[in-house]
This record gives sequence, structure tokens and C-alpha cells, in this order.
Amino acid sequence: MDILKRPLITEKISAMNERGVYGFVVEKTAKKPQIKDAVEKMYGVKVVEVRTMRYAAKKKTRYTKAKIVSGYTNTFKKAMVQVAEGEIIDFYGEI
Repeated sequence: MDILKRPLITEKISAMNERGVYGFVVEKTAKKPQIKDAVEKMYGVKVVEVRTMRYAAKKKTRYTKAKIVSGYTNTFKKAMVQVAEGEIIDFYGEI
């Protein structure tokens, strides 16, 4: 099971990167120690703190010419990881 699914790259989180806080979408069943170990192993940084948030599915409706299409968005879990002072994670280094 892969703990880290993808990094979050938004304006708000990019502003938080300057303070050493990075965001990730993680597996819904992942615990904080597992997230910490996965980030430290993948990026080679020292993690100080992990904060997690769970997002529930939201109902969405779309009106088309033929019919009304209803469904739900996906549920996901987000983790905000704070690294030690002076360390950075470079998401664009491999490009």
C-alpha cells in the first residue's frame, strides 16, 4: 500500500511551503506515524509534525439535455507535514 498518493500544489499550500509546511493527499487508512515515515523515506527530510484532515464525499448534480446526472465526489485524506527548520522538499526537482 502506497501511503503518499500525490503532493498538493495550491496557492495556499505554496505560501505555507516558505514556513516548512507541505501538503499531501494520503491513503484514507494511513496513520500519522506511517505518513511521517513515508515522507522521511521518500524525500530524506526530518519531519517535526503531521496534521491530518479527512474530507467526506459531496453530492454533485449536473443538468444535461437528456437527463439529470447525480453522483458524489471522492472521499480523501489530506496531510500537512512540517519539516525541520532549514530543510525543504523540492517537488519540481525531477522535471
